[in-house]
Amino acid sequence: MDDGEDFGVWLGRQLRRSGLTQAEFAQRLGLTRAAVSAWVTGRAQPRVELMPRIADLLGTDTATVVLRDTDAGSRLPIGWHHRLAHRDGGREYGNAAAFAFDAGLAVLARETVQNSLDERLDPTRPVRVRFTLHELTGENLKAFLDALKWNELEAHYAAASQSRQKVGRVLDEGLRVIREESSLLLLRVDDYNAAGLTGPEYGDGRYAAVVRRQLDSHKRNDRAGGSFGLGKATLWSTSRLGLVLMNSTLSESHEGRSARRVVGRLDLPWREVEGVSYAGPAWLGEPDTEKEHESVSRSWWATDTEVASLKLNRDSEDPGTSFLVVGAHDASGVGNSLEEMHEALHSAVADNFWAAMTAGASVPAMLEASVRTLRNDEVVIPERRVDPHERHPALARAFQAHLDGETVTELTTPDQVVAAEVRLDVPPLRSEGRRAPSRAHHAVLLVTPAADTDEDHSRIVCMRGTRMTVTARRPRGLGMAVDPFQAVLLAGFATGDDSDDVHAAEAFLRAAEPPEHDRWGNTEELSALYPNAPRRLTEFNAGMDAALRGIVGRRAPREDSAGPEVLRRLLRLDLPPAGTGRRSTGYPVVDRVSGRVEADGAWVLDVTLNVPQRDDPWHLVPVVKFDVRSGGRPALGWAELTAKENCTIVDGRLVVAPDVRTVRFGGVTDVTSHPVAAAMAGLVVDIQQAREASA
Repeated sequence: MDDGEDFGVWLGRQLRRSGLTQAEFAQRLGLTRAAVSAWVTGRAQPRVELMPRIADLLGTDTATVVLRDTDAGSRLPIGWHHRLAHRDGGREYGNAAAFAFDAGLAVLARETVQNSLDERLDPTRPVRVRFTLHELTGENLKAFLDALKWNELEAHYAAASQSRQKVGRVLDEGLRVIREESSLLLLRVDDYNAAGLTGPEYGDGRYAAVVRRQLDSHKRNDRAGGSFGLGKATLWSTSRLGLVLMNSTLSESHEGRSARRVVGRLDLPWREVEGVSYAGPAWLGEPDTEKEHESVSRSWWATDTEVASLKLNRDSEDPGTSFLVVGAHDASGVGNSLEEMHEALHSAVADNFWAAMTAGASVPAMLEASVRTLRNDEVVIPERRVDPHERHPALARAFQAHLDGETVTELTTPDQVVAAEVRLDVPPLRSEGRRAPSRAHHAVLLVTPAADTDEDHSRIVCMRGTRMTVTARRPRGLGMAVDPFQAVLLAGFATGDDSDDVHAAEAFLRAAEPPEHDRWGNTEELSALYPNAPRRLTEFNAGMDAALRGIVGRRAPREDSAGPEVLRRLLRLDLPPAGTGRRSTGYPVVDRVSGRVEADGAWVLDVTLNVPQRDDPWHLVPVVKFDVRSGGRPALGWAELTAKENCTIVDGRLVVAPDVRTVRFGGVTDVTSHPVAAAMAGLVVDIQQAREASA
């Protein structure tokens, strides 16, 4: 009787489902209520000869009573339960957690893959993550909406879409696409070799953290990448309809079962439907029979047919979860077509998790990822695995050399990788007292020459934990005579060690990250926990730069360095003469510029600016000129301007937020504006402040 769920828990649920009291059940069995009560509370179990009679009363067979891996009798109807409005009159017009991130597919990919890595089950195998874009039209769309119980949602959507808030406008557009275009886009995120949504329906556990609660990270240990519990909100913010379905295969059984635990959650703003006010969320599931949660929709153990009709079928029994975003869109505006969205997902995974997908000779990768696109169950774009060596060959080469112990102390050939230590002094926690010592953590800096195909280079990619890229920072003080390189900073658990200083560094750097986990800086949590934290971070950054200068500053000249040197002589910054006062320290200045001449004669430039602090955004005009020997410098036109870091391009201007200190943009000159060939004159890059238009 120990094969499935505990007998007492199972029996109690069957009695509630069938509407029988313990006394009524005992009477039909010819026993006392006390005897049945002892079974339900786990103080006793029925004799084997009673099993057939118990099965008959519950409308099932004896095997079900013995195994307890399914519920007895017919299943309760699946439907939507909408939370009633708060009695105190409070209203929520959206999920605040969803606004903690910039919306978009790239953010979704980053957050969902990080969560899957945190839940990796077998450390000897990678967690496998697959993204599926699936467009439904016509009869396929109708069949899906029927399975979704769309008729139970239409009135709620109609009321919620009338809200004047932002979420109401987004809902209205999602409904318009279904109504007028007869089209619905699904985005499914499957992970395998992950823990799954384990735990009870309402108590502490992974399931409740995702389905029932907000801001509950429920991380298993201090190796987890995040700490805010906000990442899951990106699933709902990627849905124009605020709707996500889930199908989980559990690593730990619940109610005697582990396969096809299905539930749906809908996040809508406050609304009024037929005179009844509703608070916001709703759940798709089976009505709960417990008195405390009576009629609330809870997860159910779905059939193969049900998961197929809801587009939630998984391709293996490996534990993990499938999240289905209903009405998916790319709010960033980068991806509009299926092809663009497919590429956006693929690129985001490659850019953020190339290290987690890199394996060594004897060290498995932590992650395998792929993207595919379907339309009405037919393949539009075949499944494509994300290869870290394809998009980031030099970075992947550097990390693989680290895993295989094949790093060197000095660069002498283009395929070598140098490893150096960078010290991080982790201050003691305030709770440990002023006399507690700091802990010295030795992070690892890897440096290798950039690949010819690298668009972004000469920066330090920083990571910790499960090897997600946290930030990519530009080093200071390298000068312009440095050949392009790639550098990786491994801190905390990303080093591969497990010592006390590693745990301390991991906790310190995690506290230094905002909810987006995209930089290391002073945060409220960091200041609350650690004294002198900003200074330690500044010292850490300075240590990275010093170690990098020690490596790239002593590199042997490359045999093919004549060409790049010619370009460096042609490129210069438009810095004012000493004493002219043309540029004050309160004005943005060009810090670094690199470039190349294309076959058609156009200059392709990569420019980094240092930007001072001020209260208002900067509106800047980048100007490029030929540096001729006599006469005025002829200004060139831009064929293309591209924002790369910390800025946007609006009508040919750079728009920079007030709190940004470093900006990077790219540009391609218009060949038709060149008075002479590119190689015949030097190039000057200047930054001017845009003039405000007057009425």
